[in-house]
Amino acid sequence: MTNRIYLELLERTPFASGVEFGSAGAYERLRGRVHFAVDPFAAGQRGIVDIGHAPANDQGLVECASDFMILKPVEDHRGNGRLFFDYGNRGSKRALQFFCDAPANNDPKTLEDAGNGFLFRHGYTIVWCGWQGGLYPGDGRLLLDVPVASFPDRPITGETRIEYIVNQTGVTTFPLSSQVSTWSYPVADMRNPNARLTRRRYADDPRELVSPTEWCFGRLEGGRGLDNRAEEAAVVPSDRHIHMYRGFEPGWIYELIYEARDPLVLGLGHLAVRDFVSFLRYREHDDHGNVNPLMQGARPVEKAYCWGRSQTGRCIRDFVYEGFNADIEGRRVFDGAMPHVAGAGRMWMNFRFANVVSPPGQQYEQRFSIVDRFPFSYAHSVDHITGNSDAILKRPETDPLVLHTQTATEYWQRRGSLVHTDTLGNDLPQPETVRIYHWASSQHFADPRLKALGRGVCQQLTNPVQTSMLSRAMLVALDEWATSGIAPPESQIPSKADGTLVTYAEWRDQFPAIPAVAVPHEAASLPVMDWGPDVENGILREPPDVDYDREYEILVPAVDEDGNEIAGVRAPMVQAPLGTYTGWNLRARGFGHGAMYYDAGSYIPFPDTPSEKAMTGDPRRAVVERYGNAEGYLQAIEKACHALVEARLMLPEDVDRVLVRGADWARPLQDVRL
Repeated sequence: MTNRIYLELLERTPFASGVEFGSAGAYERLRGRVHFAVDPFAAGQRGIVDIGHAPANDQGLVECASDFMILKPVEDHRGNGRLFFDYGNRGSKRALQFFCDAPANNDPKTLEDAGNGFLFRHGYTIVWCGWQGGLYPGDGRLLLDVPVASFPDRPITGETRIEYIVNQTGVTTFPLSSQVSTWSYPVADMRNPNARLTRRRYADDPRELVSPTEWCFGRLEGGRGLDNRAEEAAVVPSDRHIHMYRGFEPGWIYELIYEARDPLVLGLGHLAVRDFVSFLRYREHDDHGNVNPLMQGARPVEKAYCWGRSQTGRCIRDFVYEGFNADIEGRRVFDGAMPHVAGAGRMWMNFRFANVVSPPGQQYEQRFSIVDRFPFSYAHSVDHITGNSDAILKRPETDPLVLHTQTATEYWQRRGSLVHTDTLGNDLPQPETVRIYHWASSQHFADPRLKALGRGVCQQLTNPVQTSMLSRAMLVALDEWATSGIAPPESQIPSKADGTLVTYAEWRDQFPAIPAVAVPHEAASLPVMDWGPDVENGILREPPDVDYDREYEILVPAVDEDGNEIAGVRAPMVQAPLGTYTGWNLRARGFGHGAMYYDAGSYIPFPDTPSEKAMTGDPRRAVVERYGNAEGYLQAIEKACHALVEARLMLPEDVDRVLVRGADWARPLQDVRL
C-alpha cells in the first residue's frame, strides 16, 4: 500500500480583481479540500500516536481531509517558482499580515488583503493547508478532519489536563478544551468521581481542591421561558463543558484533570503538510487523475519554504525533528524554514488527548507543559540532567535551511536562550545551515498595523516595536541562500562569551531603577518534569512530577542604561527609542499580580523633558535631550534604516515605508511630545 491524495477544487477565481503585481502579473485564488488516505503501518507515519487505532477504509488506509487555499500567479512563468507555505496559526492565515502588512483576514480576496503586495510582487505562490485537527468551523478557519482512535470493542479513555484563567468576573462556563474554537474531549463518565478541579494563585503554589459542589460538567443556557414571556437560565449537563456555579474568579489558575474518551489522531497534521506540499512539488496528477494546479504552467515549483509564528513556529521545529521533512519517497519537502517566536519549544500534538491550541509553558500560564522538552537546539547537545544527546536537525540529507527568529519575550517566557545554548547555559555553536536572529527589545506579537497602545490587565503599556520589515529581509535572504548559496548575515544573538547573555541577577543589576516600575522576579524557569513511563508512546501522566531541584539554565539578554537590549537585530524603533521596550509585562493587582502576562512586552516612556526627568527622578535621558525635535527623531530613524539595509537585515524598499510610518511613532502612537 502507498499513501494516496486527491484534490477537490471548490473555487478558482481572480484575486484582487485581476490587479497586476509588477512582473509577477495577476494572481488567482484556488480553494478546496485535499483528501488523504495513508498506510498506518508504513515507516513514514508509523510513529503517529494512535494511527493504528484509527478506523481504516476497505483498502486498510486511514483517511483524513484538510482545507486548502492557494494564491498563485495566473501565468505561472511570471512567478518566481517558489512555494511559500504559511502554517496557519489556530486555523488562521497569518503570512499576508506579517509579510505584507495587510489586515488580518482568513478569506483574502481583495487588493486590500494584499497589503503592500510584497509576496505578490516577488512572485511567490502562497499556500495554506489545515494541519490542526480538532478545530471547529467558523471565522474562515482552515480545518483538518482527523479520525477518532478507539479499541475494537470500546472507546479509548485516559486522563487529560486543562487550565482555565479569566481576566474578568462573570465567566461561569468553559468548553473543556478552554477554547470555543477547539474540540473538547468528552468526559468518559459523567459520574466519574476521580475528576478533580483545583485552583492556585501562582503556578508553583500548592493546588487547592475546589469542592465538587461548586462546579459540574455542564453549560449555561439562557432564553425565553414559558409562553415566551420571561428570560430564564438553566445549567444543562454536558460532557464537553465545565460550569462554575458562582463563576471563575480572576487571579486564580484553575486546573481540571478528568478521564476523557475518544482521542483524535492529531499527529496526522504533520502528515497532511508533508504530503500536500510534496504533491504540489513533485507530482503532475493526484490519485484521481486531476492535474496538479502548480504543474499546469511552464514553471513548476523549484523551491519550497515554510514560515510560522508562535505555535506554528514550534510546529515547524516539531515537523523537522520528527522527520517529516522527508516525504514517503525520501525527498526534501521544504528547502528552507522560518520558525518565528517559537522559543525553545515544540508541540503538544503527537500525543494521546493532546490539545494543539493550548498555550505553551510560561511563568504563569501553562507552567507545566510537554512542549518544552529536550532537545531545544538545532545543534547537537547533551542534556546534562538525563545524559541524553539529540538535536532538532539530525537528517542532513533532508533537513531544511533554518532562519530562526525570536524576540525578547521568548527569552523571558519561552526559554529562548536554550535555542542557542546547552542545558547548562553555555554558548552552543549552530550548524552551518542555521541562522538565529534575536529581534532585540521587541515582543512576541508585533502588530504591523498597530494604531494605539493599551494595558489590559498589565501594569505597563504594550510594547509597540515594529518588526515586519525584518521579516521581509529574512525571506529574501533565505531565498538567496537556498537558490544561489549566498549565505545570509551571521546570526545576531546575545552570547555568554561577550557578556550580552546573562543571568537574571546580572540583568537585575543592569536594568535602570525607573520610578514606580516593577520588574519580573525571574525569567520563566524550566524544572525537570517526569511525564510517566509511557511518554515515549505518547501517553502522559497528569500532572507531571516536577523536580525543582533540577532545572535547565535560562538566560536573558543584557540591557543598556535605558533598559533596552544590547545584542541582536535592533529594529528602527529600538535604535531610536522613545522609551524602554521589554519582552515582559507584569500582571496587575487582582489578576496574578507581579507574574509575567502571556506574551506581552512593555513600553515605559522616557521623560519628555529634563525638567520631567528631574521631577520624577527617572535615571534615563529625556526625549528632547536625545533628538531635539520631531525632525531629529525621524533623522535617527532614517539612520537606523540605512544601517539595517547595509547589514542586509532590511530591504531598501522598506526605508520610505518606515519613514512614513515613523512620522506617527512619536505621536499619536507613543504619545511623546517633540
